[in-house]
Amino acid sequence: MAHFPLNHPLRPLYRTLAGLTGTYILIFGCVGLTKTVGQTLFARESTWTLGLRTNLAFAIISVIWGLIVVVANLIGGNVGHYTNLAGAAVFMVTGIYMVAFMQTPANFLNFSVSTAIVSLIFGVVLLLAGMYDKTGSPESQRAEQVYKSTSIPRGAPRR
Repeated sequence: MAHFPLNHPLRPLYRTLAGLTGTYILIFGCVGLTKTVGQTLFARESTWTLGLRTNLAFAIISVIWGLIVVVANLIGGNVGHYTNLAGAAVFMVTGIYMVAFMQTPANFLNFSVSTAIVSLIFGVVLLLAGMYDKTGSPESQRAEQVYKSTSIPRGAPRR
């Protein structure tokens, strides 16, 4: 099972980075909606928004995910933690999928190389935020520290 540190001292920084990432995604989606209005949902035209290629479907998805990430990081707590981890998985899987199928009809979100790279970077930022923004009570944090200090004797090899 994965272990995420509780109440990491840089948690506000990571949450801010995730919130800024969500803000960019939201702005990209909104601008993309204005540029792709009137096109078919999965158009493969050369429509560029904020340096990334898009279509109406990708713009709508970006607005939805941007809102989710921004709101979750504004709420904070473990809502942001789990949302950032889920967003990281979504952006990384989507980026890898689109790299694999970029020159085929399966590129239904109209990705370009730059769009795939930015999607992967956003996935890494959200993963980093999700790994270090877990919150817990002071009691659970103390219990975690006690467990870590007593579970493995100093000098013992880890398995």
